[in-house]
Amino acid sequence: MARSERISSWRGALVVLGKDLRLEWRTRVAVNALLTFVMSSIFLIVYAVAGETLDDRVVSALVWTVMVFAAAVGMSRAFVVEEEQQTAILLRLHASPLAVYAGKLLFNFLLLLIVNALSLFGFVFLLNLDLATPSLALTVVCLGALALAGATTLLSAIVSKTRGGAAMLPILLFPLLLPLLGAAVQATMAAIGTEAAWSEARFDLTTLAAFAGVTISASVLLFEQVWND
Repeated sequence: MARSERISSWRGALVVLGKDLRLEWRTRVAVNALLTFVMSSIFLIVYAVAGETLDDRVVSALVWTVMVFAAAVGMSRAFVVEEEQQTAILLRLHASPLAVYAGKLLFNFLLLLIVNALSLFGFVFLLNLDLATPSLALTVVCLGALALAGATTLLSAIVSKTRGGAAMLPILLFPLLLPLLGAAVQATMAAIGTEAAWSEARFDLTTLAAFAGVTISASVLLFEQVWND
């Protein structure tokens, strides 16, 4: 019985993921908003620093500032759109809370992974950034995207039930992300500045993985109450 329920939940999660992917493919609202914000921010930074050499720590901080603000801008509508289109009721009737959460988490992770990777490559090419350890940089982007998705998915479900909910997400999100930002900036700085980056970034990678694990675990425990409230 337990095994069949797990299979059902995973199938439900894939159905929710497929629905969101098809909707995004037709409208491209979230992708366009995120990419517009990211590229505008990067071009503004490039224009502002015009030819100056930036410290590795400053570059890392700029990279993750853009990524976090992009997440705050784009992820707020993950559940708001369900309430606006009145499809939340159908999801409650036909999918378990765990399936809904897992599907939304996977969608947010994929979206943030694409946006974060493009953000990093934008900084690399437009600022002539030399990555000493590209594999570490990509690992940090993946872990950062998972941690951001874990933090934003539950919060977007909470703010969807409030008036003007989309504007509330950054207020709730930024204090929660301080440990994530510190570890991500340090790990990215190691990927930029040294070839012995993996050993230097070990603690920060562990922090990113732990942050993602804690936020996702807490969300799984709390989501049913938030979703059905």
